[in-house]
Amino acid sequence: MSAALPTSSREWHLVARPHGWPKAEDFALREAAVAAPAEGRILVRNKYFSVDPYMRGRMNDVKSYTPPFKLDHPMDGGAVGEVIASNAEGFAVGDHVLHGLGWREIADLPAKHAVKVDPEIAPLSAYLGVLGMPGLTAYAGLFEVASFKEGDAVFVSGAAGAVGSQVGQLAKLKGASRVIGSAGSDEKVKLLTEEYGFDAAFNYKNGPVRDQLKAAAPDGIDVYFDNVGGEHLEAAISSFNLHGRATICGMIAQYNSTEPTPGPSNMALIIGKRLRLQGMLVGDHAHLQGQFVQEVAGWLASGELKYQETEVEGIENGYDAFVGLLRGENTGKMIVSLA
Repeated sequence: MSAALPTSSREWHLVARPHGWPKAEDFALREAAVAAPAEGRILVRNKYFSVDPYMRGRMNDVKSYTPPFKLDHPMDGGAVGEVIASNAEGFAVGDHVLHGLGWREIADLPAKHAVKVDPEIAPLSAYLGVLGMPGLTAYAGLFEVASFKEGDAVFVSGAAGAVGSQVGQLAKLKGASRVIGSAGSDEKVKLLTEEYGFDAAFNYKNGPVRDQLKAAAPDGIDVYFDNVGGEHLEAAISSFNLHGRATICGMIAQYNSTEPTPGPSNMALIIGKRLRLQGMLVGDHAHLQGQFVQEVAGWLASGELKYQETEVEGIENGYDAFVGLLRGENTGKMIVSLA
């Protein structure tokens, strides 16, 4: 046990369910008491916590693959931090751990829900992005769900984000014939081609996605990794070659819609092209975790895989970081640092 533990911690609560875009008054930063951990539990001082697009869905009171956030309770999500008190075998003060109780300064959790991480292999924040849930999403979504094979032409939407930027690079590392990305600014497009090695990229705000994709992939595409939905999905269906495969990972284009959004108008092409469109949740692919970390850590060490993070400092800016993510203000993984 540690001697001088803090007596209180700040944590973000959801206080109202957002209608459309989340507003500041839907959230509250509140004080919570901190006590020594009970048996089998540890106290962790969070260094970084993650904000992710899926969290928007958890703010709605609807039945989904993960329970909604409770009102007037602390929100949760990925976090990494340092153990400051332990009442659990196998965990000592000073250990660094990855766990699921983000959105707060200090987390009190069962030790069995924490995983030790090594700050020598990669910076702690990387375990929330390139070596964490977004990285595994990219890895599993490309290789297992989309059945990527060498020579495939790959299109990635939201390609400058934490998942998309990794999908494109993994495809290149594994022998894609062509990798195309879309992003929401000319700066991000430049990043995709100059830093991440995409063969082509375009700003979806500069014209119809279908036309820009056809110009970037004149020979069509074999794999589409969808982080956006809507117009992007319609464009991909149009550009698919026979037996194309899509991993449907996210649909950020409609997360804040208050009315039903129109679906692609060309779904009949799925039949003639014999397309496969498959939804994915990263939790279904935990068996790949060891293989993923080993392979990706190697590419990170060699410099073959690059990543960026957008870091927002201070727990008090947690709401701003989350809304910034939904607006596309991040390049790579959006994280909140509490150092």
